[in-house]
Amino acid sequence: MNSLFTIEEILVLADIPASLHTTFLRVANGLHQRAEYPKEKVLELFARMLENPKKFAYSKNKVTNLAQAIYGLQKEKIFIPLSETGKSFLPPPEPEFVLSSSEKHQTVDYTLRDGPLPYAIFGREHIEQGALDQMKTATSLPISIAGALMPDAHQGYGLPIGGVLATHPETVIPYAVGVDIACRMCMSIFDLPADFFKREPHLLKRTLVENTKFGMGGETSKKFDESVMDLPEWRATKIIRGLKDKAYRQLGTSGTGNHFVEWGVVEVFEQDDLLGLPVGNYLALLSHSGSRGFGGTVANYYSKLAMQKTRLPKPAAHLAWLDLNTEEGQEYWIAMNLAGEYASANHHEIHAKIARELREKPLKMVENHHNFAWKETLSNGEEVMVHRKGATPAGPNDLGIIPGSMTQPGFVVRGKGNDTALNSASHGAGRVMSRTKAFENITRHQLNKILEETHIQLIGGDLDEAPMVYKNIETVIAAQQDLVKVLAKFSPKIVRMADANRKEGRED
Repeated sequence: MNSLFTIEEILVLADIPASLHTTFLRVANGLHQRAEYPKEKVLELFARMLENPKKFAYSKNKVTNLAQAIYGLQKEKIFIPLSETGKSFLPPPEPEFVLSSSEKHQTVDYTLRDGPLPYAIFGREHIEQGALDQMKTATSLPISIAGALMPDAHQGYGLPIGGVLATHPETVIPYAVGVDIACRMCMSIFDLPADFFKREPHLLKRTLVENTKFGMGGETSKKFDESVMDLPEWRATKIIRGLKDKAYRQLGTSGTGNHFVEWGVVEVFEQDDLLGLPVGNYLALLSHSGSRGFGGTVANYYSKLAMQKTRLPKPAAHLAWLDLNTEEGQEYWIAMNLAGEYASANHHEIHAKIARELREKPLKMVENHHNFAWKETLSNGEEVMVHRKGATPAGPNDLGIIPGSMTQPGFVVRGKGNDTALNSASHGAGRVMSRTKAFENITRHQLNKILEETHIQLIGGDLDEAPMVYKNIETVIAAQQDLVKVLAKFSPKIVRMADANRKEGRED
């Protein structure tokens, strides 16, 4: 067991009043023993807090209460300066983050092309007219170069969900990325047999309930790995800096709508060098969520900014873009990519905590974004910006996950690198019913009946995510045989989603 702190070890930092000795010791040993912080990390945290108690007092962190006591003394003109030894525990000053462009994005009016560019449609018979109309508008933009529509497509804002759009490489369309930036799939496959569900059903349910947090305002206090918060991009812009504390509090949480964490069985059909697993059945954990309040705020701010700077005819207004050669474009690009790192860390937090509960390490993790923009090169050598809004990267060396619904299977796929699809595939089954219509047409009895028939245990969830609101995933997969090769099938068993009393529905 790690040795406990002594007050003498803490007093090397500063001349701390005797009235606070007990509190410092309690917090120090709590961090050291329960949170497993090394002593050096605890002392660094204390030094940072003593250096700037106001900052720590007004944000939720591991020393908030202690910082409030120190800041209260400062208000009474009682200061606790760091000793020279204490100053040595402070991290080195962070260098200033400088954007590569200081040019401002000028406001310009644009018109659309006379007609849309030709674009590929996969599974056209499964796609609603609203999505087709939105794709025609998107491919009529003056910056558009190519497009494709996936078989799960349905109408969204600007670019349809399931839409893929390639534009000039120095342009990025916030609404073509989506509101939940870097919404993502992640799967952990364990070396445990499928009958583990029969042997340990209560353990699996408990791990989901105790290690997941869903919905608006969802936060976690215990972190497994918070190193994503050390990335220099968190100090790049005023918008990002203002969201860092919120992002830290929400690290390891999931949103609402169709976000989930679920246990299931993965059946690997054949050996594949990318997947690297023998044929067979495995216990697996699958999650779907994105960049939480951080990504949502970034998306809303820069979408509005783009619409102010790039003025388009009304049908195309939500497809306004930012120029990456301008300060505003640089800011969004940095924030979008940071949201990608953060979304991945969110999933890893959840998976690591649950794996620790099982005392297992995954044999394989598979993950992919499906709300993002990538700089890519087309087969003709042309550089473009590829926006995938609810679409899975499906290049020849891309592994991806295409989920179904709470009762339908999902699939682990390997991309085939189809040029006409812009190296993309669907991101799920796709909705056939809006959330509003779902609440109007589906009853709780109907949902419970289908859950009982399919032997699915649902924790949380609501009628707007009932299986009936989605297309048949087998049909959607069949419509994209030229885009992906199916390597494995995931069958859900225990599904965790946001509780029915949440007020937020997220478009993805």
